[in-house]
Amino acid sequence: MAKTDVLTLAILGMLREQPLHGYQIRKRLGAQLGPFRALSYGSLYPCLRRMVDAELITVTGEEPASSAPASSRRARIAYSLTEAGRARLAEELASSGASSWDDDTFDVRFSMFAHTDSATRLRILEGRRSRLSERLEEVSDGLKRMHERHDAYTAELQRHGLEQVEREVEWLDRLIENERSAPGGDNPGSASAGR
Repeated sequence: MAKTDVLTLAILGMLREQPLHGYQIRKRLGAQLGPFRALSYGSLYPCLRRMVDAELITVTGEEPASSAPASSRRARIAYSLTEAGRARLAEELASSGASSWDDDTFDVRFSMFAHTDSATRLRILEGRRSRLSERLEEVSDGLKRMHERHDAYTAELQRHGLEQVEREVEWLDRLIENERSAPGGDNPGSASAGR
């Protein structure tokens, strides 16, 4: 999934509940996905324009910014989902292809697990775990080879990366177990397992 597609999916998910202004979308995405997913207005507004052009969202209203003097008030545009946007979001939430567990996409997909069916959540979690298990092997092998060729600091950085991947695999194992053992295939409590 391309980076713009990930942003489109994240915005569709944000607008699922209610119309929002661009600033509110940016703020909520930052709060939901963390500070390391900084989103610039230079990325957000072109994406919103493309989504309006694709008829996934619509401009629902304009209201003047109330804190500015009347002569300099700029209208704030709110965005809401169209039927096509709702259909695209439903389609995305039902999919569980390899791109849904990629590094760039997984956090966005995970943030929407409350609106994703259990079977799809499980496939995404298992796919992510499989991807990280492969990475764990690669990093472990690289660490063994690197030990002979690099200084202690570079080796320590590699060891740190290895520990991060191991922690995420453990976290995924807990989530997968929670998902599998949930009665009726729905486990809203699975998201509370700490990372």
